[in-house]
Amino acid sequence: MNHRKLSAGETAGTYRITDTVTEAELLSIAKAFARRRLARGRKITQPALAFEYLQILLQDYEHEVFSAIFLDSQHRVISFEELFRGTIDSASVYPREVVKQALANNAAAVILVHNHPSGDPEPSDADRRITQRLKDALGLVEVRVIDHIVVGSEGCETFAERGYL
Repeated sequence: MNHRKLSAGETAGTYRITDTVTEAELLSIAKAFARRRLARGRKITQPALAFEYLQILLQDYEHEVFSAIFLDSQHRVISFEELFRGTIDSASVYPREVVKQALANNAAAVILVHNHPSGDPEPSDADRRITQRLKDALGLVEVRVIDHIVVGSEGCETFAERGYL
């Protein structure tokens, strides 16, 4: 990690803060680490492994953001992309555009992700409906929907673990 107030610790994966940092700088550092964890080539064997990174990246938005983690056939990250932005309680999601991005990334699988600005990660009926539409559309081009993760400041919920997929 290249940050002027951060240096590598003695143990792999540890760091030392070398100077006083503001809250904004600390959040910026955390977001940079989260982006690295969702970088190309990282393997995601269980969506829960991505929870804390997704929470760092998405929980503070004041509007809904719908994203996708595109994966190859070995469940390695191809890309993490923000696809749609909405209002405080909804985002318009277009299956055609999601399919287009999946094909552009040559993805074999996808993990859908969106935030709830209210902080409550409980999936809504609308969340369940759009997930089914996306699963159907992506299935036509042989892209598997592995999960849909809803992120809130109170935690993350996964459609797969709830049996919604």
